[in-house]
Amino acid sequence: MAISDQEKLELEAAAFRRLVSHLQERTDVQNIDLMNLSGFCRNCLSKWLAAEATDKNLDLDLEQAREEVYGMPYSDWKSKFQKEATAEQLQKLAENH
Repeated sequence: MAISDQEKLELEAAAFRRLVSHLQERTDVQNIDLMNLSGFCRNCLSKWLAAEATDKNLDLDLEQAREEVYGMPYSDWKSKFQKEATAEQLQKLAENH
């Protein structure tokens, strides 16, 4: 049985919400590690969300998008959970990007 475009949209939205929830729970996983492993991080998701809102003329700026993805203001998340990147992490990031 094929799914409708609306059902597909709802599934994709639910999967995105699940991904965001998972990343909010996994505060031990640093953005640089996500970038080094997958090529994207929480900031990327925030930028993509804000860009889609802009494309659809919706009022959601980058800081609001970050709050949606991080589950709190970005500055709060950084002060609570972000660790200083190691030389190895930075080197790997430079090699990958």
